[in-house]
Amino acid sequence: MEKIDWKNLPFGYIKTDYNIRCFYRDGKWGEMEVSSSEYINMHIAATALHYGQEAFEGLKAYMGKDGKIRLFRWEENAKRMILSANGIMMAPFPIEKFKEALFKVIQLNKKFVPPYESGASLYIRPLLYGSGAEVGVKPATEYTFIIFVTPVGPYFKGGVKPVDMMICRDCDRAAPMGTGTYKVGGNYAASLKAIVDGHEKGYSNIIFLDARERKYIDECGPANFFGIKDNTYITPKSDSILNSITNMSLIEVAKSLGMKVERRQVPIEELSTFTEAGMCGTAAVIGPIAKIFDPLNNKVYEYSKDCEPGPVSLKLYKKLIAIQYGDEPDPFGWVTIVD
Repeated sequence: MEKIDWKNLPFGYIKTDYNIRCFYRDGKWGEMEVSSSEYINMHIAATALHYGQEAFEGLKAYMGKDGKIRLFRWEENAKRMILSANGIMMAPFPIEKFKEALFKVIQLNKKFVPPYESGASLYIRPLLYGSGAEVGVKPATEYTFIIFVTPVGPYFKGGVKPVDMMICRDCDRAAPMGTGTYKVGGNYAASLKAIVDGHEKGYSNIIFLDARERKYIDECGPANFFGIKDNTYITPKSDSILNSITNMSLIEVAKSLGMKVERRQVPIEELSTFTEAGMCGTAAVIGPIAKIFDPLNNKVYEYSKDCEPGPVSLKLYKKLIAIQYGDEPDPFGWVTIVD
């Protein structure tokens, strides 16, 4: 193993020693297999390649200052993967097997868990896809589950800094009653054109609107949106956005800090009333928003003039991070120690 500069890790892929694989054949899941290969053999007619039968998850393991490795709400990831599998007609991976694979892959790659003082973490990527061959449009009869890990640095180098966003007016991420609520690759592929367009125009990411009326905030790039005003945490309620585990957690943290919480439709016009705005997800936890540009009327909604996160967003961020690393008590029962 090459010496890793823990404090300067990128948020990207670094090879680790092992990954875990499991195969669904003849109507049942088999035993776990350990692999040191970064590659997979796939049939040319696999449904994952042709019909998008693929789902994934993302979670992290954290090294505490007590030397213990912590997982954050892994059961919710297991449940969401089952939801995604059922949504696109794949064989769901059982929660107990998910736990077995998760703990095993961490233990096998324990030396890649970044030390506490680095501020980095071990990113964990479970993947489920249709590996059975089908030429007709129908679900596969064989599936593959893989879970791999890689150490990653903080999503924001140099601290949590607000970013600029642009409202997307000419592209939809997901349709109502479609697959938007599932964590499947197709949703991310559908967002890429708009995200690249936003980057080329100087924006960090895109805010998607609801596909039916184009009146409400939906997804915030690859994350959930939230706004702050009047001591209230407000986040969109929609049938076409991913149910972010980080957002679920921030809702509970906000309540514990004495804030009100509203999960409802958020009209575009309400952007002008927020004192703070941000996006939330596993990678960054919270990504504060400096300003949002709406190309329809060249309107700019501004939340940070000094490139610093708002006090409420920062308070929520620090509280959740402290729970994840074990720096503060976990009153919610979210953290699991990996033995």
